[in-house]
Amino acid sequence: MKKIYLLFFWIITICTLSFTSRAQKTYPTPSFNLTATASKYTIDGELNEAEWIQHRVIDQFWQFFPVDTIVAKRQTEIFMTYDENFLYVAAKCHTESDKFIIPSYRRDFRAGGNDNISFLFDTFQDKTNAFLFGMNPYGVMREALISNGGSDTQFFNSYWDNKWEGESKIYDNYWTCELKIPFRTLRYLDGGTTWNFMSYRFDTQNNEQSTWVRIPQNQLIFNLAFSGPMEFEKPLRKPGANLAIIPYVRAGQARDFLKEPTAKTPLNSVGADLKVGITPGLILDATINPDFSTVEADRQVQNLTRFDISLSFPEQRQFFLENSDLFGTFGSQEVFSSSMGNQNFTPFYSRRVGLEVDTTTGTYTPIRILSGVRLNGKVSKNLRVGLLNVQTARDEERGISSANTTVAVVQQKVFSRSNITGLFIDKEIFNPAAGRDRFNRVAGLEYNHASASNQWLGKFYYHQAFTPTGGKNQFASGASLTLNKYRYQITWNSYYIGDDFQAEVGVVPRRNVYRINPIAQVNLYPNNKILNRHSVGVSYEEYRKPGLGITDQAIGLVGDMTFQSYAQLTWQVASTYTYLFTDFDPTRSGNEPLRRGTDYRYTNAQFNFRSDRRKKLNTEIKGTFGQNFNGTIASLTGLLLYRFQPYGDLTMNFSYSRITTSEGKGTLFLIGPRTDVTFSKKLFWTTFFQYNNLSNNVNINSRLQWRFRPVSDFFLVYSDNYFADSFVAKNRAIIAKLTYWFNL
Repeated sequence: MKKIYLLFFWIITICTLSFTSRAQKTYPTPSFNLTATASKYTIDGELNEAEWIQHRVIDQFWQFFPVDTIVAKRQTEIFMTYDENFLYVAAKCHTESDKFIIPSYRRDFRAGGNDNISFLFDTFQDKTNAFLFGMNPYGVMREALISNGGSDTQFFNSYWDNKWEGESKIYDNYWTCELKIPFRTLRYLDGGTTWNFMSYRFDTQNNEQSTWVRIPQNQLIFNLAFSGPMEFEKPLRKPGANLAIIPYVRAGQARDFLKEPTAKTPLNSVGADLKVGITPGLILDATINPDFSTVEADRQVQNLTRFDISLSFPEQRQFFLENSDLFGTFGSQEVFSSSMGNQNFTPFYSRRVGLEVDTTTGTYTPIRILSGVRLNGKVSKNLRVGLLNVQTARDEERGISSANTTVAVVQQKVFSRSNITGLFIDKEIFNPAAGRDRFNRVAGLEYNHASASNQWLGKFYYHQAFTPTGGKNQFASGASLTLNKYRYQITWNSYYIGDDFQAEVGVVPRRNVYRINPIAQVNLYPNNKILNRHSVGVSYEEYRKPGLGITDQAIGLVGDMTFQSYAQLTWQVASTYTYLFTDFDPTRSGNEPLRRGTDYRYTNAQFNFRSDRRKKLNTEIKGTFGQNFNGTIASLTGLLLYRFQPYGDLTMNFSYSRITTSEGKGTLFLIGPRTDVTFSKKLFWTTFFQYNNLSNNVNINSRLQWRFRPVSDFFLVYSDNYFADSFVAKNRAIIAKLTYWFNL
C-alpha cells in the first residue's frame, strides 16, 4: 500500500508539469518605462512639483470587484521616477467626494473596508515574491512581504517593518499620496533594469476594487501572476553602504504570586539587531540577546479538536520575518478548513524556536534566545538561499537544556513561476535530559509548481528525519495539485507521515498515517442586487493507518458566497467518522472521557461569516452545530467591532461552545474585549482583556507604543494574570523598552 501511495505522489507531480502547457492567459499584460530624475521631492502628498507630470506611467485601472470586465468607475493615476538612492512613487486617486472610511491611524492596516492604494514591487521579476507599500487618504502607511506568488492570504505578511517615507493629501474629488522608498530597503539584482509591478486600490464610496493589470475574480487581488514589467532608464546599482544597527534597552519587573515568598524577577536587558546588505539581493540579519516582550499578545482561542492548533498563530518577531517563506512553507500548508481541524504539518515552524518543554509541567514555555543569525535572499536571478542559526539558553529550574537550531535552504527557480527547494534542519540539544534525543535532523526536497497564469498550482515533497533512536519510517511525503479555472476549481491533497518521523522544531499532528483530501467546486457569478458570486462543491477527507484501515473520514458539501457589499460567507456540511486512539473528553469539563478503541459517525454544519467592513459596526462569526461524537455541539466564535474613526476601534472577541456526550456536558466560554486607540500616526495604545473558563484564567495586556522616528519606538507594556474564579493574582509584569534604528 505504501508503494502505491508514493507512486501516486509522483504521478501527481508529473501531471502538474504535463498540464502546464494548457494554461490560458486571460488578459494582455501592460508595461511602462521609468526615467531617472535629478530633482528633489518634498514628501508632503501634494504632488506640487512640476516634474511629476513628466513621470506619469499609469492612467487607467480595471475593475476587479464587483465585476472584472470593465474599466474602473473612478480612475487612478500613478507617477514614478528614481535616482541613485530612492524610488519615488505618487498616485492621484479620483473619488466622488472627500468622505473616506479610515478605521484608524494604525500602521499596517488591512486593505478591506477602507480607502487605500497599494504598490507591489517584484524586484527579481519571478512573480513569486514582492514588497508591498500602501497608503490611505490620511497618510497612514503599511508595508508587507508577499511570498509564494500571493496564492493565498497566508502568504501576505504584514508584520514586516522597514524605513521609508509617505504622506497623503485630500481634495474635493480626489486624494493624492507620495512615497519615497530607499533602495536599501528593497532587495534586487545589482545592475538590473527590469522589475515587475502591480497596484490595486480600494474605493469605499463606490464599493469598488480596481487594479492596474486586469485580474479575473477567481484570483486574489495581490496574486503576483498578474503583474507587468517596469523598465528602468539606467541600471540599478548598490546604494552605497547598507548597514543598520537597531539596539534596545529594556527595564521592568515580573512578580510570581504562586511562589512563597512572592518571587520578583528583574526584566532588565540590552541587546541589538544588525542588518547588513551583502549585495542588493542578499541580506545578513544578526541578533544578540533579542527581546520579543513587546510583540502584541496572541488572541486566545478554544481548541475543540484533539490536535495541536499552533500553526494558526502567525510569526510576529521581526528577526524571523524577511524572506520567511524560505524557511516557513515546508510540508503541508493547505488553506481549506477541514471539518477535522487543521491537519497541516511542517518540519520547521519558526515559532517553535525559543519554545521548549518545561519538564516540571510538561507544557511548552518560552525560553531566552541568546543570539541568532540569518543570511537570506537572492544570489542570482533564479537562485535564493537561506541560512538560520539560533542559540537558546539553559534553564535548570525547569529542566530545559540549551539548544542550537540551524536551518539551511537552497531554492532554484524553474519554468515560469515554479521552484525546487532543498532544505536541512538540525536541532542540537546540549546535555539533554534523560530520555531526550541529543539531536534531531530533517533533510528534504520540495517542488512547488505555479503556472504562468496561476491556473495550475502544485507541490511535491519528501522529508527524511535522522535521530539517534532511528527507525524504518523516518520520512514524510506528500503531493497536491489544484486546477483553478474561472468556472470551477479542483484540488487534490495527500500525504504520508511515517511512524518514526520526528521534527523537533516543526508541527506534526499525527504519525503513521496516509491522508487524501480531494475537493471540487463550481464557481457561479450571478452579480445581482444582493449576491456577487458564489461557489458550491464536494469535499472528501480520509486518514488511513497501515494495518488498521480508515481511522478518520469526512464527506461533505462546501460552498462560499460573496455579496455585493463584500460581506462573505463560507459553509460546509459534513458526515464525519472518527476512531479514537486515546481517551478523549470533547466537553473539556472533567466528564468521563470517550474510551480509546471506540469509533463514531456524526454529522454537523459549519459556517464562517464576515460582514461589510465599511460599516462602523461589523462582525466576523464562525459556528459549528449538530452531532459531535456520541453527543452534540453548538459553538460560536467571532468578534464584534465598532469603529470610532479615525481614532481606533473597540472589539469584543468571544467564543461559546456547549458540548454534550453520553457521559455528560460542558460549556466553554472565552471573552476578550480589546481596545485599539490611535492618537496619531505615531502614538498607539492597545489593551486586551481575556477571560477563559477552560484555563480558569483572566489575562490583561496593555501596550503603549510611541514611534518617535521611523522604525524607532518606545514601548510600555503591562500584563497581568488572575484566577478567574477568585481573581487572585497569578503573575504580573511591567516593561519599558526603547529601540532606535541607526543607518551606518
